[in-house]
Amino acid sequence: MKLFVGLGNPGGKYAQNRHNIGFMALDRIAQDHGFAPWRRKFQGQISEGRLGGEKIALLKPETFMNLSGQSVGEAMRFYKLAPSDVTVFHDELDLAPGKCRVKTGGGHAGHNGLRSIHQHITPEYNRVRLGIGHPGRKELVARYVLHDFAKADQDWLDDLLRGISDGADDLARGDTGRFMNAVALRTAPPRSSTTKPAMKKPAKPAPAPEDSRSPLQKLADKFK
Repeated sequence: MKLFVGLGNPGGKYAQNRHNIGFMALDRIAQDHGFAPWRRKFQGQISEGRLGGEKIALLKPETFMNLSGQSVGEAMRFYKLAPSDVTVFHDELDLAPGKCRVKTGGGHAGHNGLRSIHQHITPEYNRVRLGIGHPGRKELVARYVLHDFAKADQDWLDDLLRGISDGADDLARGDTGRFMNAVALRTAPPRSSTTKPAMKKPAKPAPAPEDSRSPLQKLADKFK
């Protein structure tokens, strides 16, 4: 069994925030892959189903972001899982909007949700980093992540979430290469060829036959 965790803050006030993209990813997976209805457990919302032949529990902690590790740790102990069985979906300031990267271990880069999970289960879990871009200045970060996605973001956001859902089976099997390919097919699909077939140049007219008449014959023909 594996545990997929989406990070966010509970309640309608935060539902469309950039910080809640982890919740959004799990909601799309649950919807597209026929998971059981969400229910309250482990200080969060849990839903169970299957992906890629694996039994998967989806968890959305409702402890607020900076205490996410409490919920994750409780679920891990219940299911008797190791950190390597856990994959966390979270917003990533250091990636451009719509970009997606997968990694295992490493630092939390100041992300309060990851910081809390580090403290409760160690850093050796898997992560799906979902790019939301950076506001440009450190003092703007808190307001930026706790603000709703702009209307202009909706197209790339929908493509990203669809790609994650498309590749969820591969991610559950541990095939991150195929997972990333599924995401890329949604977020950066191959361009269709727009090259038009080369137009044939018009054939050159055949040269006129050489006039073999003598000057006297040419002059005589003018008066005919």
